[in-house]
Amino acid sequence: MDRFEYIDARLFEGENYLKREKNVKIYDGEDKTQFVDGEVVLTTHRILWGKPGDIPKGLTCLSLPLYYVFCLEEESGGVFGLGGPKRIILHLGPSLPGKRPGPAVVSPYHFIKFSFKDGIDPVFYKALSDAVTAKAWERSTPLLSPSTESVTSLSSKNPVTPVNSKIRSGIVGIERSIEEQHRATDESISVAFQDLKKLMAKAKEMVSISKTISTKIREKQGDISEDDTVRFKSYLMSLGIDDPVTRDAFRSDSDYYVGLAQQISDMMIAILLDCGGIMSLADVWCRVNRARGLELISPEDLLNACKLLQTIGAPMLLRKFPSGACVLQLNSQRDEEVAKNTSQLLEDNGSLTPVKLSQLANVSVLLAREQLFTTERLGLACRDESIEGLSFYPNMFLNKAA
Repeated sequence: MDRFEYIDARLFEGENYLKREKNVKIYDGEDKTQFVDGEVVLTTHRILWGKPGDIPKGLTCLSLPLYYVFCLEEESGGVFGLGGPKRIILHLGPSLPGKRPGPAVVSPYHFIKFSFKDGIDPVFYKALSDAVTAKAWERSTPLLSPSTESVTSLSSKNPVTPVNSKIRSGIVGIERSIEEQHRATDESISVAFQDLKKLMAKAKEMVSISKTISTKIREKQGDISEDDTVRFKSYLMSLGIDDPVTRDAFRSDSDYYVGLAQQISDMMIAILLDCGGIMSLADVWCRVNRARGLELISPEDLLNACKLLQTIGAPMLLRKFPSGACVLQLNSQRDEEVAKNTSQLLEDNGSLTPVKLSQLANVSVLLAREQLFTTERLGLACRDESIEGLSFYPNMFLNKAA
């Protein structure tokens, strides 16, 4: 309270009324004061407090110059901060020399509170924040006895903290802080994606250039061998799909998923042939996104597109094993064919573990495990589970029966 002064309520030159609130009590820090049920008038330069009717008549009242205020925050009232914000906390800079007498000579606190009986009016709070930020007193005749240099020095030492960046107490304050963090994150992401859009445009140009170069090299005769040409072309084309399917190009999600399914089929056919005709959906997602460059798709989009592979006549299908593992599998890779190939490997090696089969068949351990279980379900293998792990053996009963 040692920043307040007793002064009449007349406006100074260049000062304007902004907002008025009634039933306001003043706290000196955490301590209650005798200043209760008063009227607060906000101007561009000061906060005036007095008994109802005194301020409009220009009578003596309490005056707090706004240049003392360097931070605002709301404090929720009630138990556990329920009931909405009731108080405004004003963090103040040190008292300046030469100020007029006030209700206190010295105070142990560096903040005060205005308690509003009917809750804080958001319009009043915004007007107060804007007035503190605007610093209208720096552009007009000094209101009080402290010199302009002192006021300027105080303002530089205590810069105003924007309302959206301070800490608030109570549930409402926490919710607002979370919203502000989300807003700041969205702004940062927007700025980042502006650069990504430029990079995406450049990536498409690079893919186009790579196709042109690979075409010219293939047509070139002379020192470059066919193997070198094909290898170099594969390096260039690994940059990605030159025209990836995007949601913006379709009117509905169903059309988008059909187009995406067709592109996945065209891209994955050669990859599946190289890896034994089957691949986990997680690996497919990585391969597809790598080929798409910056036009990434979500796992959900990939799953929905793969469900449509059979409807478009693709040479592959989405399959879900009893364990819950989802894979992309060529139509030619029927269970009987998989079991036959796996049983042959069992005959050649005597026994196999999922890890050993994954190395031999060039598939993931998960898929190797599923292939062994499929072979067992069709009666071509026997399982042995022990403390040493899971192993599979050829079905000797079939050999003896033969």
